[in-house]
This record gives sequence, C-alpha cells and structure tokens, in this order.
Amino acid sequence: MNISEVSKKYSIPIDTLRYYEKEGLIPPVHRTESGLRDYSEQDCGWVEFIKCMRGAGLSIDTLRQYITLYGKGNRTLQKRKNLLIAERDKLKMRIDEMQHTLARLNGKIETYEERIVACEKELLKKRKSK
Repeated sequence: MNISEVSKKYSIPIDTLRYYEKEGLIPPVHRTESGLRDYSEQDCGWVEFIKCMRGAGLSIDTLRQYITLYGKGNRTLQKRKNLLIAERDKLKMRIDEMQHTLARLNGKIETYEERIVACEKELLKKRKSK
C-alpha cells in the first residue's frame, strides 16, 4: 500500500506519516525499486497503533519510550505495561474531567432552554392581551 493510500485509510496526513517514520514511531517502511514507500500489513498495524495512542493523548516522547522498550523484546514487558497503565490513568482522569464539563454544559443549556420557553410564554401573553 503506498503512502497516499495509508494516509486516506487512516486519515493521517502524508507529512505526519513521514514524521512518524523519521521519529522511529513506526519501523522504516520498505521501499519499491523506484523508492516509493510500500506499507505492509505490519506497517499499517503500527500506523493504526500510533494513531490510536495519539488519539488517547500519548505524547511523542512517551511513544518513543514505548517503541524503544518494544525494540528490546520481552524483557521489557512489565515496563511497557506500566507505561500503558500510567497513560490509561491519565486518560481516565481526562475523561472524568470531560464528563464533569459535559454535565456543566448540559446544565447551562438546560437553563437557556428554560429561559427561552419562559420568554416565549411571555411573548404569547403579550400578543393575547393586545
């Protein structure tokens, strides 16, 4: 799969894919004889993983750490797990904060809905009294 196809499939700009490869977040992608990137299923798996983790809020530095540990093999399983647990805990805190913010927004919207209904009733009263 070429870089354009991968870009479309995962909704990631081509420049970002190149950046991920340059930074070592995805392994070097095989090149065709003409020098074009040819993404394998394994490469696409890395792209999908990085996209997911970035979406969850993991920093480039954290992902570099993870990839470095991954490259050292099974002796780093516990460290990788601990890294992911720490990131999960941060994500959970952000979700909780967002839930609180959502509840507050919903409350504000409800207040405005009540005020709009009250204003509409008042306008109807005025029209009827004319």
